[in-house]
Amino acid sequence: MTIAARRLPGLPGGGNGPGAEWLAWAPEARDIRQPNQITGQRAPAPVRILNEGEIRGVVTAADAVRVVEQAFAALAKGEARLPDPLHLDIPDAEGEVHLKGAHLAGAPYFVFKVASGFWRNPEKGLPTGSGLMLAFDGTTGFPAALLLDNGFLTEVRTGAAGAVAAKYLARRAPETVAVIGAGRQARHQLRALAVVRELRRARIWSRTRPRAESCAREMSAELGVEAEPASTVEAAVREADVVITVTPSREPLVRADWLAEGTHITAVGSDGPDKQELHVEVLARADRVVADRLSQCLRLGEIHHAVAAGVLREEDVAGELGDLVIGRIPGRTSPEQITVADLTGVGVQDAAIAAWALERAAALDLGRSLEGGARPGP
Repeated sequence: MTIAARRLPGLPGGGNGPGAEWLAWAPEARDIRQPNQITGQRAPAPVRILNEGEIRGVVTAADAVRVVEQAFAALAKGEARLPDPLHLDIPDAEGEVHLKGAHLAGAPYFVFKVASGFWRNPEKGLPTGSGLMLAFDGTTGFPAALLLDNGFLTEVRTGAAGAVAAKYLARRAPETVAVIGAGRQARHQLRALAVVRELRRARIWSRTRPRAESCAREMSAELGVEAEPASTVEAAVREADVVITVTPSREPLVRADWLAEGTHITAVGSDGPDKQELHVEVLARADRVVADRLSQCLRLGEIHHAVAAGVLREEDVAGELGDLVIGRIPGRTSPEQITVADLTGVGVQDAAIAAWALERAAALDLGRSLEGGARPGP
């Protein structure tokens, strides 16, 4: 496999995107086999397969924050194509499945991601979430790679989006972070937040106190923060500088009158129309509300509930996360502002994080190959 350095528009080194140069695993550098002697057609290159361990070894929280920030910039500048997400509920198993995808202009791949959440899995000794990503050659449409990440890339890119939101909307020196939820995403949010802000103290709430205690111990050891479990959502949220919600709740958890002046809220869990973590008064009270993708948030997110309740209008939303990144709209403009980022998850995040994982894996010659083949005929 030959690796070629290539600058991508809207991404690092593209001349108009933040960050350092992106090493692209360019399609034209991939191995295209000699023509078939019978059909005259060239066979596509083998499909690269990466497992979860290989992917974890090449993607860090800092990597994820950087490439996700660049992906939102590309989206804001019109340098991305993406369909609306698909959602499938499997109520008999208390499960849900999400399908998202995108292509970033100039990128070597278009990517589709399947991510699932099955809430009874812990009873079976299994993690709640799983999934995989598929990358296709952006010049031929043929499969290029299968990333068997078991949901890791979705988790890390979601945490990265929270950090990007906090970079522009949270105060520069937050004393206390409240995390509502104590699963894997709670950990990814804190890891990513530590990339853009110095963390001092964290309060973590879960419906299951032992989970909050375990999360607090792990984050204390890993990040060097003073982390502790909170007895209630209110106890976690009051006087917090940053509030992060990462639950699948169908009932609002966070109330407006618990928020101190200057609080930033990153709402992550409301990725379906029936999910809600914030009382609508939170958005009504906020000085600035930002969506990751407004068209999605009007259908799925916390913004959707506030608009439906009549306490927020579409035009009250300041803009999208990418608008903050490229400077089209300001972020926090005073220490007293209450800010909300409504994050429903956008396909550009998946396209960017998958491309980065593939580039790093290719540079290290990781993974194995699965031979493909073109069908006979035109």
